[in-house]
Amino acid sequence: MNAPKNAPVNVPDTAPLRGTRVVELSTMITAPLAGMMLADMGADVIKVERPDGGDPFRSFRGGAYSPHFCAYNRNKRSVALDLRSDEGRKVLRALLQDADVLLDNFRPGVLDRLGFSDTALTELNPRLVRCNISGFGRSGPYAQRPAYDAVAQAIAGMSSLFVDPEAPALSGPTISDNVTGLYAAYGILAALFERERSGVGRRVDVNMLEATAAFMPDPFHYYGQMGLVSDPYLRVRTSQSYAFRCSDGRLLNVHMSSQEKFWTGFLSAIERPELATDPRFATREGRIENYFALAEAAQTSFSTRTRAEWAARLAEADVPFASVNSVPEALADPQAEHLGTFMELEHPTEGTVRTVRNPVWIDGTRDGQPRTAPPTLGEHTEEILAEIAERTGSGAAA
Repeated sequence: MNAPKNAPVNVPDTAPLRGTRVVELSTMITAPLAGMMLADMGADVIKVERPDGGDPFRSFRGGAYSPHFCAYNRNKRSVALDLRSDEGRKVLRALLQDADVLLDNFRPGVLDRLGFSDTALTELNPRLVRCNISGFGRSGPYAQRPAYDAVAQAIAGMSSLFVDPEAPALSGPTISDNVTGLYAAYGILAALFERERSGVGRRVDVNMLEATAAFMPDPFHYYGQMGLVSDPYLRVRTSQSYAFRCSDGRLLNVHMSSQEKFWTGFLSAIERPELATDPRFATREGRIENYFALAEAAQTSFSTRTRAEWAARLAEADVPFASVNSVPEALADPQAEHLGTFMELEHPTEGTVRTVRNPVWIDGTRDGQPRTAPPTLGEHTEEILAEIAERTGSGAAA
């Protein structure tokens, strides 16, 4: 891979992608997450932003350094360029000349109109891996439609697994956005690996519709092989997953899956042996069929003790369970604290940013991951222009 002459000094020598340069033209979540995943592994990710506000996520809840932006943009450098201007496109062309990856989430045709068609990019840098993230792909009846998380979830069938049609309401975190970013990073890494053999950069296309469907293949197999149309409860019934409210009002999850020992351990923990001989629950198929009746029967037991008491009893019986943590509780969870799941990054002007650490361990450590706070808009513009000037022997200005 290319080894940029002026790679950021904060990248540890052991970072797997050290020496890989990524130019990111992106906003919101899909491509920024893919870029951050590469940056977490040591890639020099240069985020190109509009001078007039940058990534809209910066000001999503006011200000210019929002939690939304910070969640998806650590370990990057920001350069402010107006790509509508000749000078801005000139700088982008210089950046791409020795880059390894171009990552964008523009709608189909936008880069072409800016003068960066796939053909032009290949002529500029034959080794460049080009990754585009779109809502619905490069062609087809929806290709030019705008797409966001809720749109992709709905079209891919995911929303039907969460929304009660009698009281429709959307809830929960972004899913389609995030899984699309994961698939994009996966595709980029595969293309970089293949380039080591061929010497040629490939084009990678990922769209939100297909990424969402691929992330949840089970419902399509249920329908194709068994004729079952999934609803919000088919999976939890099949996996025997339950949520119970304890006497202190706190919630606890149990997931018994298919192993009989978890069912018998569960009955032992809640001291309800009579449920084993109830004809409705005597077999796993019966427990799936009578899921709600079993949930109601077990709930009467959970109402008698606190969550801490039930946690101790279920742990003793080796039943898969977990407290339903709030976000503050998840931050303070003993296992998360042991793993160092969360960390704090310090920005020289914006202060402390608490973030979720990249979950990938290599050789038993995560010390090889860079730890730089998300950049302010254009924070590294002068630095990056100076690098271009040094490399090309000529001046460059945005």
